[in-house]
Parts: sequence; structure tokens; C-alpha cells
Amino acid sequence: MTVTGLDILLRDISPVRNRNIGLIVNQTSVTCDLRYSWEVLEGRSLNIRKIFSPEHGLFATEQDQIAVTGQPEFGCEIVSLYGDSAETLLPRRDVLDGLDLVLFDIQDVGSRYYTYVNTLALFMEAVSGMDIEIMVLDRPNPLGGDIVEGPMLDMAFKSFVGIFPIPVRHALTAGELAFLYRDYKKLDLKLSVVKMEGWKRSMLFPETGLPWIPPSPNMPTFDTAGVYPGMCLFEGLNASEGRGSTTPFQVSGAPFVKPAELCRKCASYPLDGVTYRPLWFKPTFHKFSGEVIGGVWLHVTDYKRFRPFATGVAMTAALHELYPGELQFLSGVYEFNDTIPAFDLLAGNASIRNSILEGKDIAAILASWIEDENQFLDFKSGYHLYEA
Repeated sequence: MTVTGLDILLRDISPVRNRNIGLIVNQTSVTCDLRYSWEVLEGRSLNIRKIFSPEHGLFATEQDQIAVTGQPEFGCEIVSLYGDSAETLLPRRDVLDGLDLVLFDIQDVGSRYYTYVNTLALFMEAVSGMDIEIMVLDRPNPLGGDIVEGPMLDMAFKSFVGIFPIPVRHALTAGELAFLYRDYKKLDLKLSVVKMEGWKRSMLFPETGLPWIPPSPNMPTFDTAGVYPGMCLFEGLNASEGRGSTTPFQVSGAPFVKPAELCRKCASYPLDGVTYRPLWFKPTFHKFSGEVIGGVWLHVTDYKRFRPFATGVAMTAALHELYPGELQFLSGVYEFNDTIPAFDLLAGNASIRNSILEGKDIAAILASWIEDENQFLDFKSGYHLYEA
């Protein structure tokens, strides 16, 4: 069984004793016996001065892109790092007063646009040059540490869903990403990582033996995380990514979709490890709330061969080819950005959307980021903390 950085730290807390500690945590920060870190650390007489919560809040009570305001009451101050403006994504200087150590312990899901490691990156920038150590209590990448997928982020498309110049599926842990970001930004920062035991890069989350705790409201299972790197792209479309259903991201659809037709089109693409099942569903909130809409359920049959980002791009191309008069790429405010379409922020460039709109061959589109993947595979090995 994998032992997380939190449980490793609890074996010997002497490195953090007599420190003034802040925690960047949410409900996934638990021990192997499911006790919350802040309760266990306080029980060891550590000085927990502040808790910083990411998007969705400490207990993931808020939906995506909703400012986190009300928080539970504990013995210390809880500071939200996700409010109603981009400025709230960084901690104010006054809330850092008196701290000399900040522990980050949140379960990531292995996708560039999942915002928790972006919160870590921005926090690192905020304390650069200050006498505050960042210590990452590492946890598994649920999608493993071997397979990378998707284009590198074009930094002209930097946003809160793209802080790092990395592919969509990065195959790194939070601790590894922290070292990469420190070097990339040349931060003046004391950074340490409490490594896991028993985790190998080939492992998917079910192989770790750890319990899955939903890190956000629409990430209820590992299977959700497995398709998320591709189906999150639907946040940039006038098609449902399954929010409002009990199986977000696994199901998707729109009122104009003919399920069997879309499934046949998707099945014609050169994609392995996935089966498409036609269905109808009714979202209870978010896009098309209360409407019965046509859609697709993605059934992953082989996670080693399945490429979620390629699948999401291919499904977008299929929607455009079948329903060109109905499918739209959304504009407007997305994660505090109102100048770049959400789909482009997620993809990390405009070329994928433009290629789909131009009707380019899907095989050519899917091949367009292979060089990025190969280059990042070589580069990221320099940041590996764990063996294959």
C-alpha cells in the first residue's frame, strides 16, 4: 500500500515542531485511517496558525468558479484562496505574518487544468523571497507517472487553468511539479517534499490501496479523474460535461445530440481503450438543467491504452462535424479571464479549436502534439522523485 507524505511526516514530526505553521488543505488531507490532517497535527501539539483552502473550499462544498466565502469554524483562521477576483488567488501579505512553514497536502488528479497545484504554484510565488518554507506532503498522481498527453501550454494562454508550461496530462506528483515550478520561475524559496513510500510511476490510483476521497464536487470517483483530462474541454462548449448528473465527465451531451449517431462517429476514430454508449440524461443543475438531453457515456476498457485528452478533442470534432449549426465554442468570463475562449485556455492554445473549425482530419489533429509529448517525457525525468 502507498504511504502518503502526511503519514510519513507523522512518523517523526520533529522537523515541524516549534514552527508557526500554515496549511493548504482540503478534505483529501487525511491520514491512512481517514483522520483530517489539521486535527491530527493539532493533537500532536503543533502550532497551526492558519488554514488556506483552495477552490471549492475546505470540504469541497462549492461548485466550480464559485467564490468560497463561508467556511467551517475551527481553532484557527481559515483563509480562502478562491474568491471573486484573480487577486484572491494569492494570499495577502498580512495573512502570511507570523508564519515560517506552510504545508501543502491536497490530492491532485493529474490534469494541468485542475486548479489545486496551480494554487500551490501561486502561493510559492507569493512567498518567494520571504522566510517561509513550503513543504509538500506528496500524494499519488491518480493517472500514474508514465503517460503524458496533450500539447504544452502556450504561455500566451496562461490562466488559472494553466500556470505551468506542461502538457494537459503531466504525469507528475504535486511535489515534483513544485520543484519544476520553482526552477521555471527561479523562485527564491525554501522548498521541501515529504516523499511517499510504495508509489511507483506505473501505478493508477486503485493500485495504491488508498481510499478515494472526492477532491472536488464533480470528481466523485477515480473513473471521473480518468476521463477528466479530455472531457473538461466541454466546459468550453455549449455542451454539458455532465455536471448536474451523478457521473460528471463520464457522461456528456446536448439537446442537439443524437446519441447513437454521435457514438458511431466517435467509434470511427483511431482511439483505443474506450467504448461509447448512447444515452439520454437530465442534468439537475448547470448547463441544460431540467432538460432531457442526448449524450454519450464513456466506458474506459483499458486505462493503459486510453488517451482521455485525444478522446475529448475527437468528440469535440465529431460534434462540430455532425452539428455545425448548433455547436458553439463559448466566450465570456472563464476562471477570471474574459479575453480568450475557455476551450483555448483549457487546450493551451488556439490551434486545436481552429483545426476543428477548419474541418482538418482528426488523425492530423491528434498527431499535432506528439512532439510536445516526447519532449516533455524527456524533460520531466529530471524531476522524478519516484521510480518506474
